[in-house]
Amino acid sequence: MAEHITIRKATGKWVVRAGGAIIGESSDALELVEGSAPPVIYFPRDDIGMAFLEKTESATRCPYKGTATYYSVSTAAGDIADAAWSYEDPMEGVEQIRDHLAFYGHKVTVEQL
Repeated sequence: MAEHITIRKATGKWVVRAGGAIIGESSDALELVEGSAPPVIYFPRDDIGMAFLEKTESATRCPYKGTATYYSVSTAAGDIADAAWSYEDPMEGVEQIRDHLAFYGHKVTVEQL
């Protein structure tokens, strides 16, 4: 793993909300810190209502984590494009984030309960 990345179990229970609905809640979330960037919470897929998410064509590449695939979140008010991402085949050293999703805080609400 890159020395500037740390992954640990996130303290407490975390929730993700979109369009006024809770789409996920977890006591098994992970916190990833990369350098001086703010922590990112990664939710286990099993704790997310995957029926609300649809995989998009978008993808980005991180030299430390691998290729991220993106998901739009469907709400009653409409779709939120590329609101979530996942490293489905993460690089060596960050395998803990496999089968997890992270969400953009400026597109949905991610908070600790």
